[in-house]
Order: sequence, then C-alpha cells, then structure tokens
Amino acid sequence: RCQPGQIAVAAELRRLLAGSEIVEAHRDDDPRVQDPYCLRAIPQVLGAASDAIANGRRTIEYELGAVTDNPLVFLDDAGGSEILSGGNFHGMPLAITLDGLRVAACHVGGISERRVYWVLSGHDAHNPVTPYLAEDPGLQSGLMIAQYTAAACVSEMQTIANPASVANIPTSAGIEDYNSMGATAGLLARRSVDLLRDIIAIELLTMAQAFEHQRPLRSGLDVETAHAAIRERVPPLGDDRSPAPDIAAVAKLIATGGLG
Repeated sequence: RCQPGQIAVAAELRRLLAGSEIVEAHRDDDPRVQDPYCLRAIPQVLGAASDAIANGRRTIEYELGAVTDNPLVFLDDAGGSEILSGGNFHGMPLAITLDGLRVAACHVGGISERRVYWVLSGHDAHNPVTPYLAEDPGLQSGLMIAQYTAAACVSEMQTIANPASVANIPTSAGIEDYNSMGATAGLLARRSVDLLRDIIAIELLTMAQAFEHQRPLRSGLDVETAHAAIRERVPPLGDDRSPAPDIAAVAKLIATGGLG
C-alpha cells in the first residue's frame, strides 16, 4: 500500500511480538477466521495517525523557524529600511495542523478503547479470560469501570475533535475578519493528549491483567518488559478497588517513557 506509517507500525508490531508464545498458541485449533478491526487493522489506523503526526511535526518545525511579525522590517546594505505590512502573523497553518492532530489522536484512542472492550467481553472456549478479567466474576467487577472511563475519555475526545479553525469570529472592528482560532485548537489538542494518555493506560492495565490468564506462556521480550514495569507499580486484580490510582500510575509511566 506504500503508506509509510502503516509500514512502520506493522514492522514495530512484528518486532514486539517476535518470539511470542501467546501468538503461536493460537495458530492451530482456533476456529475464528478473522479478528475484529481493532486488532486486524492496527497498522492501517495507527499508521494513518502516525503519518498525520509526522506531517504536523513538519509544519510546526517550519513555524519555529518562520518570521511571523507584522509589519516586517527589511534592512538593506546601505543602512536603509523597508517596512511592509503583511499576514505572516496568521495562525492558520498551526490551527489546521492542531485540528488534524486531534482527529488523529481520537482514532488512536478510539481503537484502543475497542480493544479494551473486546478483551473484557471476549471470554469463550478459545479465549481463556474471565468476564471483565475479574478474579471472581459475579462477586467482583474486574476492569468494568475502567472501560467506562475509557469510553468517557473517547467520547470527550470525539467532541473536542471538532475543528476549531472553521469557527471564525471577526475582531478588531472587522479588520481582523478571518481568524484561525489556533489558540483554541492548541488548548483542545493538549486536552486530547491527556485523555489519550489515560485511554492507553487503561489498555495497558487491561492487557497486563489479561496476561495473567495466559501464563505460563510468554510474549515478546519488550512486551514482557513493559508488563514487568506495570506490575512494579500496579498489582494484579483481586478484590474490587478504585481504578483511578492504577490508571494514574500507568499514565505516569507513559509520560516518563518508563515502559522500556
């Protein structure tokens, strides 16, 4: 397909899962023909988001080196100067970029939440997990409330993914009649990143707990390293407890690059 993000994500998935006994355990005697999109289309969805982030980074780097004053003052070799009024101050390049990044982040968070839902509701004869990954289903709710939290975060991300840059409001007696609303786009992007971090933390908590149902099988080396880092901070589920401290602990791991 020649999409660079898809190629990179697929290669990273293969690297992470290299040597996984869990993957090999499902090659035979599993009647399921296809996985849901949230698993099968990971490279396509995350790859598209990765490409959007790369494009956004390029635009932001251009802007970091740009002259955005108004007016612009040009000096010549003879000591003279020319003052030109222009529009380089306009924030539309950043506004559109930040709007696009929120859309990309929304898809990363949305497909992550779908994987959480799939694992928590995927118990059957071929998937050795309990409902909601609870230790004692019926008496304990497992990670049910954590999935509620992920769903709420995705809902908010979907709401704030609406582009701020199309909501023009004129200012300055109509002289500034077409504004970018880039600051709003930036604030919403920051909020989107925070929400996405919590969603990914919930997915990591969910998958770490699902690992307990796959033992003694092992996954790829870096996956096991990430699992160990999570378990250093968050113990396996037992009796019901608030998921908030666990989510916060893993979100901090993500923010500090502590997953290995």
